[in-house]
Amino acid sequence: MEKKPIVLSGIRPTGNLHLGNYFGAVKNFVKMQETNECYFFIADYHMLTTHPNPQDLQSNVRQVVIEYLAAGLDPEKATLYLQSDIPETAELYLFLNMNAYLGELERVTTFKEKARKQPENVNAGLLTYPTLMASDIIIQRAHLVPVGKDQEQHLEMTRTFARRFNRMYKVDYFPIPKAYNFDQELVKIPGLDGSGKMGKSEGEGNAVFLGEDPKSIRKKVMRAVTDSGPTEMNQEKPEPIQNLFNLMKVVSASDTVDHFDEAYNNCTIRYGDLKKQLAGDIINFTAPFYEKINELSKDDAYIKKVIDMGAEKARANAQKTVREVREIIGFRKIY
Repeated sequence: MEKKPIVLSGIRPTGNLHLGNYFGAVKNFVKMQETNECYFFIADYHMLTTHPNPQDLQSNVRQVVIEYLAAGLDPEKATLYLQSDIPETAELYLFLNMNAYLGELERVTTFKEKARKQPENVNAGLLTYPTLMASDIIIQRAHLVPVGKDQEQHLEMTRTFARRFNRMYKVDYFPIPKAYNFDQELVKIPGLDGSGKMGKSEGEGNAVFLGEDPKSIRKKVMRAVTDSGPTEMNQEKPEPIQNLFNLMKVVSASDTVDHFDEAYNNCTIRYGDLKKQLAGDIINFTAPFYEKINELSKDDAYIKKVIDMGAEKARANAQKTVREVREIIGFRKIY
């Protein structure tokens, strides 16, 4: 029987999942778990670069697990686990750091950006973020990694570290992971603030969350940025208006989109009506997630079972990898 490709992806527990996360990644993860061997982890080690409050870290991790499950990830089909439940990752991280060089780490774009934004907290974890990410990926022997534009450089460094280890020890041990490209399936969801993409860090009112209550969603959508309206027939929509139409395309019926598109093109559109319709359609779309999140939030035993089950499988693979890496390097067998 042919082995399924191993897919791995991690998410930092920085808050609730929003529509951008769902359409940009999670919706595709749900499809991928049917055709691949999937590992999805919560990157809580990575959070330590920002020194989070322990209670906040714990609650954020739990919430992401709940929302992943509510969005359709199945623990019987995919391995869902916490990064910190796999201490072998830290050992492989140490091995990779021994063969990572200061110059290449300092050239990483995200390191340079964060060092500029937070000069008072340029810690070693920020500098060696790419080696920890590489450890996450290659410890599970992943073949495919779904990545956004901001992570492409990190994945290329993972490929460099895997090749370097293979070359240094004259082995063909680590697979060289490739970026998983969703092609047309990847949908970029705009925010409600008139520009850019939906994101947790873009400010209050930008993002709509899967577990958000209807009253809050309606309030955010009604406050979304618009203009004074079209002044010419069939004129091009400015970015804030196009953003609302792009949101409508993923949550509304096609004839609804056509109705408002026609109204815009003939200069009869009323943005209040557009926003009311969009808010209602978003609420209808997110309702199943909202209900499932609330249901799962009350089931501590099930959440623990899912996390324990994922940790057991992910750790068994990680222990095997580290045991074999130790042998390749020349350490005595202790596993």
